[in-house]
Amino acid sequence: MFLDDECATTRLKARNLFSSFSIAMTALAALTAMLFSLVTVARAETAAPPDRSGQQLASLIRPNDVNSGSLLFPSKEPGYYVEAPRLKTDVEIDVTGPVSRVKVTQRFQNPSKGWVEGTYVFPLPESAAVDTLRIQIGDRFIEGQIKPREEARQIYEDAKAQGKKTALLEQQRPNIFTNQVANIGPGETIVVQIEYQQAVHQSSGEFSLRFPTVVAPRYNPQPIVQSVEFNNGTGFAVPQDPVPNRQKIEAPVLDPRANAKINPVALTVHLKAGFPLGEVKSAFHEINIAENGPQDRTISLKGEAAPADRDFELTWKAAPGKTPSAGLFRETKDGKTYLLAFVTPPTAPDAAAKQPKREVVFVIDNSGSMSGPSIEQARTSLALAISKLQPEDRFNVIRFDDTMTDYFGNLVTATPDNREKAIAYVRGLTADGGTEMLPALSDALRNQGPVADGALRQVVFLTDGAIGNEQQLFQEISQNRADARVFTVGIGSAPNTYFMTKAAEVGRGTYTAIGSQDQVAERMGELFNKLENPAMTDIAATFADAKAENITPNPMPDLYAGEPVVLTAQLADAQPVGKLQIVGKTGDQPWRVEMDIANAADGKGISQLWARRKIDDIEARAYEIQDRAVLDKQVEAVALAHHLVSRVTSLVAVDVTPSRPDDQPLGSAKLPLNLPAGWDFGKVFGEGESPVIAPNGQHKASVDPVSPDDVDSDEAGGTSAPDLRARVELASQIAAAPTPATAGMIARQATSNVNLPQTATPAERNIMIGLLLIALASISAGLMQLRRRFFGRS
Repeated sequence: MFLDDECATTRLKARNLFSSFSIAMTALAALTAMLFSLVTVARAETAAPPDRSGQQLASLIRPNDVNSGSLLFPSKEPGYYVEAPRLKTDVEIDVTGPVSRVKVTQRFQNPSKGWVEGTYVFPLPESAAVDTLRIQIGDRFIEGQIKPREEARQIYEDAKAQGKKTALLEQQRPNIFTNQVANIGPGETIVVQIEYQQAVHQSSGEFSLRFPTVVAPRYNPQPIVQSVEFNNGTGFAVPQDPVPNRQKIEAPVLDPRANAKINPVALTVHLKAGFPLGEVKSAFHEINIAENGPQDRTISLKGEAAPADRDFELTWKAAPGKTPSAGLFRETKDGKTYLLAFVTPPTAPDAAAKQPKREVVFVIDNSGSMSGPSIEQARTSLALAISKLQPEDRFNVIRFDDTMTDYFGNLVTATPDNREKAIAYVRGLTADGGTEMLPALSDALRNQGPVADGALRQVVFLTDGAIGNEQQLFQEISQNRADARVFTVGIGSAPNTYFMTKAAEVGRGTYTAIGSQDQVAERMGELFNKLENPAMTDIAATFADAKAENITPNPMPDLYAGEPVVLTAQLADAQPVGKLQIVGKTGDQPWRVEMDIANAADGKGISQLWARRKIDDIEARAYEIQDRAVLDKQVEAVALAHHLVSRVTSLVAVDVTPSRPDDQPLGSAKLPLNLPAGWDFGKVFGEGESPVIAPNGQHKASVDPVSPDDVDSDEAGGTSAPDLRARVELASQIAAAPTPATAGMIARQATSNVNLPQTATPAERNIMIGLLLIALASISAGLMQLRRRFFGRS
């Protein structure tokens, strides 16, 4: 009886306990459901604002909600964005003998229902003489006019405000340009054409041209105060920005880890060499070659297009025994004659035997932009160069990122032991950090001790040149190289060729480009040949019985093995007579050649090439001119006379008929760029400020917001066509910019929305995980209570 009463009591307690536990779990489930509903509702309320009919607008997205890449405009709804214009480029290159004419056609497509302005930062060869800009409106072409830079900018801004279609082409560096196109209508495509003239490059019997397709991200050092100027009587220093127009050369960059390639380029070359052709090849792209005759080829990219993420390089050689050693071409324009001449000096018989002792300072860039294939190419190249040193040579190795290491501390003898130590050190280098080039360059030029008697000091600089403070570095070389020669080796898929070629020119050395591991042995072999053989010096050009007003370049640079003398000249007469005389010295041996002007062949675009080189000569002597305004006027006079874009002149095209209604606002943004092929996104931008947003928002945008969004495969050179109607529907509410003040507010709002760093896990998921943990904890507590009630003391 007693036992039955105890069992009944226990069963009653258990029922009460389970009843209480059931109520608690029900309440917990209800709380969980309520919180989940609140999260879902909150997410739904922020997913996309309703339109006037109350329906969701899929066109408006948040940076957090998408997972691949495109550029976004700020929309009318705070915190939401729509897709920016896209770009496709067609390039047509006509090569005639030693010159090429290039036509670049850019198609700006506006996928939105609003009126937009697009800005595209793009590269051209550093020697390009840009003389043509036109925009296509339907079947009409509007020709651009050359104007002083500020005047061209004002014409563009006025036309933009008046709703007229307009384009502005500006030079930010000799190899970086910006193209702004305003008042692109909803769903509209605007076609912009740019044309330029360029000389074909020659070296060691090989002819080549290079077309860059992407501006690599630049490392731009912050302004510093280097000295205090007391001449103005104030006693205050003015910070000198080492990177002029830094905001003009920065552009959004897509993270290749999560985005398809964009900005496809189609390219065709019509090659008329002027001599029987041998091998024709491209090192970085697959090409189709059609033979039209012994001297004529048509080259095109395989496939419809290639993404704009690396330079296109085409090289060709003459058939065996047919390599030209000299050439003379002329063009008559406005009553004057312009000449283009080249001649390759013969190698002196005893040049190879007279090799002086060398003192070589190797400087290698191991910053973040050199990660991937670039650092492999640089390490292999430098190790090969060190192994070629002779026992009587001396050398040192300096490496830099945002720090610097002088490995030996000074020049050391190139003993086998020292060479092995240096090669092992170089092979252990990894790429990371910023690109503080100036301290390493200064150390190489200033801190390696005096040059030994009878020795030749050489500085070999291996880098991709991804910096924005070029002028600061040119000044360092010019002022401190003394008797040293500076040789630059450009590494990677998109090197800064302007910096590389100009640094070598100022340093009286030469430039070598290495774009792939396959080129290391061949290109470094050519460089060794130049390093080991004396330069041709004291080169000068004169005209006998002809009045020459200007010969460029001035002064003539030194030459190395396999390099030709290339010059342009302006003659006062339309029908000049006489001879061009070129003299020089290889060691102690004089050299001289004469070319009869009457035998010059007709050529086109030579006047533009002369003007481009003349501008370069003026800019190179900037340190000699105290008044900057005088320098600018000299450049402006040449550029305006020859219709060329320069640092102080721009091309502007305006359609006289307004197209944007007065009541329609205008949005604007920069177009995004690809990261150059082979670059490591994380190494370049790290976790700090960068012009990008990486997957899950791990990086921040500092210029224009690049937000993840899917990229159509056709825009990466693929085969599927975009659904234009769908794209128009997906970009329907672009933000207005009716006044400069409002535009500034929108830009600041967009930047603040995007710049906020995000966590890698969405907050909603964290909430649900927390609730699940609470539920598990409650169940565990309930089970523990049961255990105590059943098995503990009553």
